[in-house]
Amino acid sequence: MPLTMVNPGDMVQIKRVGGLEETKRFLINLGFTEGADVTVVNAIDGNMIVKVRDSRVAIGQDMAKKIMV
Repeated sequence: MPLTMVNPGDMVQIKRVGGLEETKRFLINLGFTEGADVTVVNAIDGNMIVKVRDSRVAIGQDMAKKIMV
């Protein structure tokens, strides 16, 4: 399922990062790699604040849909 379906406070593991090559590279540089644990801190109108690899990152709904957990 996409990251957008995860409830705030839940921790999940990334299974796959999709999208165009440029998008994948951007997300991987932020720490969204296969096997990484992600905790959803907050979600408002589809935009999310997540904790990944000891960093908090804000991502939009379009990017979050490309991260499969």
